[in-house]
Amino acid sequence: MNPKHWSLALVLFVLSGLAAAQIDRIVIPAGTPEDQALQEISKESDAQKKLALYQDFVQKFSANPAAVAFGNWQISQAYQTAGDLAKALEYGDKALVGSPHNLDILVSQAGIAQQLKNDAKIMDYAEKGGEIYEGIGKEPKPEGTSDQDFATRTAADKEAAKAGHDFMEGVGFNAIADEKDAKTRMSYIERFSAAFPNSQYQEQVSQYAMYTLGPGQLNDSARLVAFGEKSLQANPNSLPALLMLSNVYVEEAKPASIAKSVTYAQKVVTLAKADAPGADRSRKLSAGVAHSTLGYAYMKQDKTAAAIPEFKSASALLKGQDDTAYATAMYRLGYAYAKLNRKAEAKDVLVEVVKINGPLKQPAQDLLDKVETPVHAKAK
Repeated sequence: MNPKHWSLALVLFVLSGLAAAQIDRIVIPAGTPEDQALQEISKESDAQKKLALYQDFVQKFSANPAAVAFGNWQISQAYQTAGDLAKALEYGDKALVGSPHNLDILVSQAGIAQQLKNDAKIMDYAEKGGEIYEGIGKEPKPEGTSDQDFATRTAADKEAAKAGHDFMEGVGFNAIADEKDAKTRMSYIERFSAAFPNSQYQEQVSQYAMYTLGPGQLNDSARLVAFGEKSLQANPNSLPALLMLSNVYVEEAKPASIAKSVTYAQKVVTLAKADAPGADRSRKLSAGVAHSTLGYAYMKQDKTAAAIPEFKSASALLKGQDDTAYATAMYRLGYAYAKLNRKAEAKDVLVEVVKINGPLKQPAQDLLDKVETPVHAKAK
């Protein structure tokens, strides 16, 4: 912040409504020694000299938290302009000590952390910003304030803070997407979800969470189920959540879990509308995997004959879309044929799976070798 007439702007920051909303604004009353000192600093055009003057200002008015916070914020911005981002971040954090609920400073800090590619700090600032915004209107109504006035002021405060909130939400989501370590990413997801409960990125965050908690990452099925079910409470038609949960439940031994898998997979098929004109690759993949999971669930319920049409539908949708998903559906189809002693059909399917490089190539070959004998292979 460095406008020509900044002192007037500061005086116009009225605290009455904003303080109640848990958002800090720095106010330096006009005519005070702090105001006069800042007026003199504003006349200095040399960046280095101005930086030194702000440092002196912070020392001189160290007993005034608002002055110290504002001075440190200006020092932070001066270092940012000079390209010393580490110093800029340091002094911005000092400013936050004096004004911890200041959304403007948090936005400034998040921008600096972005330049430094410091996702940990970005998430710290984003989380705080989200919490501050969500706190607007949730504090006790000031005595003597009518419900209508309080609601009007809350709406105005939220509108004033929305741009800052949206920026923090965006950088927080980017930090999640950028994080390579699964454990750290999941920590970011949990913090982000709490700070931005109605995020516009809710669906994408859910997908990152389910990927992070799934096989190949943290492999924590209990947390995955908990997060997935919570996601469905917020959005009952979330294809990623329904699909992931159906895949998790189908691997469990409990009949109730298999039944849930069937319910969720059937819902994905219905919602995806893969046969509709204009259905894109994503919808076809979702429906294809859901058909494959549904067939697998029927197999576990000893409904092999009912499973075969599901595997065939899955294979038709997945062919040319995703080799691993296609091979999985085809392997399961081959297994189902073999279990029903339909050997010729089992051979035809398994020969095709063997041609696909991937995790199902060897199991398919093993099953193909045994197809002339009683089949005891386990569907995958």
